[in-house]
Amino acid sequence: MLSSDFDYNLGKEILNRVSKDKDELENYHSSELAKILKEIFLKDGRDEFLKFVKILPEDYLGEILLELPEYIKDEALSELSVKELVDAVDKLDSDDAADLIQDIKDISSEKEQEILSKLDDDDVKEIQALNLYSDEQAGSLMQTELFSAKLDEPIKDAIKRLKELKQKENLENVHQVFLVDDFGILVGSMPLEDVITFDFEKSFRDYLNEHYKHAPYIRATDSVDEVVRLFEDFDLVVLPVVDEKDRLIGRITYDDIVDVIEERATHQMYKMAGVDDESEEDRDIATITKTRAIWLGVNLITAILASFVIGLFDKTIQSYVALAILMPIVASMGGNAGTQSLTVMVRQLALDEISWSEAKSAIIREVVVSLLNGFIFAVVMGIIAMIWFGDGRLGVVIALAMVINLFFAGLFGAIIPLSLKRVGIDPAVASSVLLTTVTDVVGFFAFLGLAKVILLGD
Repeated sequence: MLSSDFDYNLGKEILNRVSKDKDELENYHSSELAKILKEIFLKDGRDEFLKFVKILPEDYLGEILLELPEYIKDEALSELSVKELVDAVDKLDSDDAADLIQDIKDISSEKEQEILSKLDDDDVKEIQALNLYSDEQAGSLMQTELFSAKLDEPIKDAIKRLKELKQKENLENVHQVFLVDDFGILVGSMPLEDVITFDFEKSFRDYLNEHYKHAPYIRATDSVDEVVRLFEDFDLVVLPVVDEKDRLIGRITYDDIVDVIEERATHQMYKMAGVDDESEEDRDIATITKTRAIWLGVNLITAILASFVIGLFDKTIQSYVALAILMPIVASMGGNAGTQSLTVMVRQLALDEISWSEAKSAIIREVVVSLLNGFIFAVVMGIIAMIWFGDGRLGVVIALAMVINLFFAGLFGAIIPLSLKRVGIDPAVASSVLLTTVTDVVGFFAFLGLAKVILLGD
């Protein structure tokens, strides 16, 4: 295993070793070797990277390619020959093979078709069937390799078959035996740790009970969100997948779900910052600049709106210069308080932890929390302003403005993502810019409006 701060030259030496001795590969995970290749690409360039890619053993090439960032993987897929890619795809599990074929198709449909024409017909059918599912369907995460048994099959025969599958087909991550009837319909599942305690001369039916019948499963056409929920709710390591007639057709393993959760968290984080994750992965400066510029343009419009509100009180600011010093504090506190509420709501919506029946109580909770914090920091900032400028009225103005702004920050921090979700818009995309507009406009208007009334008596 490599350390997080591995030596670069040592990484190259490792790649040279594994290329000459496949047994060396047992000491490293594909993600570790991909990390070395990424460093070579970034430090030594495309040609040096491709040189090392081409010496990797074909048995592990596909797994390593799938661990690379998209923009680096595309370079390898473009350069590798059809034969090399056929060998790489042929060694992968069905779900990974489908993913790699899809990546190749995105680069060249002709190359994809040529590779498919050289694979076994059964493998091609599996890959094409898996790629029919959209990214939002459970079937897109499914692999067809699994261990199942019929109810009346003797346990000893099933165990013998499992040994053969492990040796001949390299079946991995087997935690359960899925039980099916004579028509292939899923009946239940049994953990292997239970099966090894049974009498091998008996059949699975002899041990079938309600506990084993109630194992969770998913249909291939169900949403990925439902898959994630089942894994989280039942602490699963594997989930059987069935078709519309409840026939067992595959399984989803925990490693794929970890990747999904990580990807979605990254996507959500990028969206809230107005950044497109696909563009960032592409690493093309022109593309990144364009996508970021669009969001910055939206922010510019909202900033102009806030500045317009300030312009309405230009005479007030000229008469009381201290207002210009304290003004950013009100907007900043409102913005931060709103972001707290917004982040909580967006995350809960993304994880399906809040229903529409709970929306009202969630809004009230966020408003109350923001108001309580508003009162606390209003007192603190009021005292500071009074001491700083020697004017008690100024302390009252900023204190009242802060309470008002934090109230609206909590209110809209909760309402905006709920409203966007209701109309079918991703709350992570537009929530932050809308909230910033509210807290800036309300903050400046409340602060300067109160100042005009209380300090200048207008």
